[in-house]
Amino acid sequence: MDTNLIIGIINIILIGTTPLIFAAIGELVVEKSGVLNLGLEGMMLVGAVSAFVTLVLTGNYFFALIISIVSGLLMSGFFAFLVLYLMANQVATGLALTIFGIGISSMIGKNYIGTPIEGMSPYFFIVISIIIVFLIGLFFKRTKMGLIVKAVGESHSSAHSLGFNVIKIRFLSILFGGSMSALAGFYMSICYAPMWQEGMIAGRGWIALALVVFATWKAERILLGAYIFGGVAIMQMNLQAFGIKLPGQFFNMLPYIVTILVLVIISGNKLRIKMSAPSCLSIPFNKNQ
Repeated sequence: MDTNLIIGIINIILIGTTPLIFAAIGELVVEKSGVLNLGLEGMMLVGAVSAFVTLVLTGNYFFALIISIVSGLLMSGFFAFLVLYLMANQVATGLALTIFGIGISSMIGKNYIGTPIEGMSPYFFIVISIIIVFLIGLFFKRTKMGLIVKAVGESHSSAHSLGFNVIKIRFLSILFGGSMSALAGFYMSICYAPMWQEGMIAGRGWIALALVVFATWKAERILLGAYIFGGVAIMQMNLQAFGIKLPGQFFNMLPYIVTILVLVIISGNKLRIKMSAPSCLSIPFNKNQ
C-alpha cells in the first residue's frame, strides 16, 4: 500500500476522532465518580456555537476557547446542582440537558449559519487529546485524588464515612466532564469543520457515551475505541470509492451501526461489565440517610 495513502488515512482518523476522545474522557471521569451525564451532545453543541460566535465577534481564538469552556462549565454546573443537591433523576436530567443544548445552540447560532471563518489547525488538539487521556490514566492509577474519586464511585457511603466530601468530589468531576465536552465542541466548529451548522455534532455525544462503556471505564481504552470508530468512518468512504451500490444513508449509518454492535458484544459479558462499572453509578447520594 502506498505510504502517502497510509499517512493520509491515519491523519483522517486522528482528525475525526479527537472530539470523541475529549468528550469520552470527560464522561469517564464523571462516571468514575458515580454520576451518569447523558447531556454530552447538548454541551458539545453549546460549546461549538459559543466558540464560533465568539470568534466571529472578536476574532480571538483564545477568547473563543475560554468562552466555550465556560459554557460547558455553566451547563455541567447546572446539571450537577440538579442531580447532587436537588437529587433529580440523572438520566432524565441529562436528556433534558441535551434537549436544552440543541435548542439554545440553534437559537444562538441561527444568524451565523454560513458565516465564513479561518479555522485552526487540528494537530495541536490531537496531541492535547492524547496527553489528556494519558494524564487521566495516571490520575486514576497513581494519585491519591484519583483513588478517592474511584472510591466515591464504588461506594459513596464508605467514602463519606471516611471523611471525604462526596458531593464536592462529584461536583468537580462533573465540571471537568462539562469542560471536556465544550472543548470537543470548540474543536468541531473551529478546527474540524470551521463553520456553524445546526446539529453539527451529529450524534458524537452519544458515541462518546458508548465509548466509555466500550473502554470498560479505563482511560487508555478510550483511544482504542475512538480510533476504531475513525477506522469505520474511513472504511465508509472507501466503500463508496470502490463503487459499492448501497444507499448513501447506509454509509452515514455505518459508524453508528458498528458502535451498537460493539456495545451488544461487550454487554454479552455481563460479569466484566459489572466488575468494571462503578458500583454507585447513577445512584444518588444523601448524606443525611
